[in-house]
Amino acid sequence: MNDGFIDRIKIVLEHYDLGISAFADRIGIQRSSMSHILSGRNRPSLDFVMKLVQTFPEVNLYWLLNGKGHFPSTKNSDTPLPSQKFTSIGTERKEIPEAPTQAYEKKISKIVLFYTDGTFETFNQKKR
Repeated sequence: MNDGFIDRIKIVLEHYDLGISAFADRIGIQRSSMSHILSGRNRPSLDFVMKLVQTFPEVNLYWLLNGKGHFPSTKNSDTPLPSQKFTSIGTERKEIPEAPTQAYEKKISKIVLFYTDGTFETFNQKKR
């Protein structure tokens, strides 16, 4: 993450008119953690990023991480094109990728599960 990420967090704070403490309380992290992230002392965790976008659905994850896209999310940018397929999970919309049309078959080589406590597990495909 770079300073641009910190700048985008500050934009979110300003948009919702929240101080650092109120923002930390709202997304469910320690106030000191928020202060350390904004000062650049600590890098934000996946848990922090996910709590932020889940608490504030107007924050586009791609915009937050890369600075590309829109904030707050616009209805036009959230509307799928007719050729896209989506499935609804709760209030989130997840894109279902089209099946590959190439002559080769894509196979899963690794799966990583992230848990809410900040831990993760990696599963590798056994070679045959």
